[in-house]
Amino acid sequence: MKNKTSGIKLWLLIWGLGLAAQICWNVENQWFNTFVYARIGKDPSIITGMLICSAAATTFATFFFGTWSDRLGKRRVFISLGYILWGIFTILFGLTQFISRDLYLLAGISVVLADTVMSFFGSMANDAAYNAWTNDVMTDENRGQIGASLATQPVLGTILGTVAGGFLVGSDNNYMRLFLVIGAAVILFGFIAMFSMGSGDDVAPSVRGSFWQQFFRVFDFRALFAMRELFLLHLTVAVFFIGFNTYFAYMGNYLIYYLGFPADKMGVIEAVPLVLAMLTAVPVSKLINADKHVRVVLAGILVNVLGLIILMPVRPETVDNTKIFNFQLLLGIFVLGVGYIAFLQTTKIWAKRLYPADSRGQFEGIWVLFFVLIPMIGGSVIGQAVVQTGGETFLNAESGRLEYIPNGNIFVVGAVVVLLSLIPALLTARAEKRRVAG
Repeated sequence: MKNKTSGIKLWLLIWGLGLAAQICWNVENQWFNTFVYARIGKDPSIITGMLICSAAATTFATFFFGTWSDRLGKRRVFISLGYILWGIFTILFGLTQFISRDLYLLAGISVVLADTVMSFFGSMANDAAYNAWTNDVMTDENRGQIGASLATQPVLGTILGTVAGGFLVGSDNNYMRLFLVIGAAVILFGFIAMFSMGSGDDVAPSVRGSFWQQFFRVFDFRALFAMRELFLLHLTVAVFFIGFNTYFAYMGNYLIYYLGFPADKMGVIEAVPLVLAMLTAVPVSKLINADKHVRVVLAGILVNVLGLIILMPVRPETVDNTKIFNFQLLLGIFVLGVGYIAFLQTTKIWAKRLYPADSRGQFEGIWVLFFVLIPMIGGSVIGQAVVQTGGETFLNAESGRLEYIPNGNIFVVGAVVVLLSLIPALLTARAEKRRVAG
């Protein structure tokens, strides 16, 4: 069946919905963490709680709504409603700032719960429905272009989210202004999807037994292990992003509270090198279309590690936090960004090509399991341990609580973990050779 959404309209939806989602994810991954440090306390355990609970909610929602959308064959319903609810709960998250700092435990629990609910609807909209829809409209002719879109959107989301976020938060630390603007934008795109997508965007329903039988079928790990190449590819993604989450969750607080940059400069410092890194998505998409994906994945891992090595020695005394241009800092972010883009762009398309045609929504859940749940749990636990044992520690005389500031050690440990992803990556390449041979 030819999809009704095609041409310019197709690409407007792919980019509009995708970019709005990635900006909102960036606000969660970047600014929620700095919000905690600014408004509640410099306590990495709260960030760990947010990461683990939101990852669990994201994973469940992706499986649940992915199964549901497969059975109905109507991604558009989940996209439009999910985006609207996602935006509403992004705004509601900001209300936690009005909880008194004296109620420290209540404030910590509240931000974790608010983040969890927001992530649940975000996953319903983006991970389960939007990602499955992009797979529905993918063809041999456009898979490289869609892959480039899906890989560059997180980078653009990081760029726009950090720059706009820094501007909206401002020198007065007005986080509520940030959550209002971003939440409203996501709600707007929910309504755009509601009125732009029609029945032509539906796919043939895939019903296999009862809902819960179909839901739990994806957890039949014997079947997953039998798809050896797909399993090993997902394992590669999990290890890589455990390393990624070890350092990235603390990147904003590292730049603001360790190196001393204000929030608006922090956004630009990340944005400038990532804009340049994003340009590599075009040649990478050509390599994907030419079936050079194995080489790109291996190179992406090594380049990402190189970027982290460049960042390791950066300290407050080696940067000028009154200026944006600091060569080593910008170079390190650029190089790790190149590796990150190449790796994510290629593994995402590689995985999509291996998904069973009748359960794409559910297998987006498998992707989230290895891309979100496992890495966020593993990375957040490792990152918290690094910050608390190897970071900068201070005693807050007013509250009597210890405060923990991340330093360059997050890049050291992150690089070691990312490098370990070479092992499953090489095993995946071997499995692909066996499959192709026959």
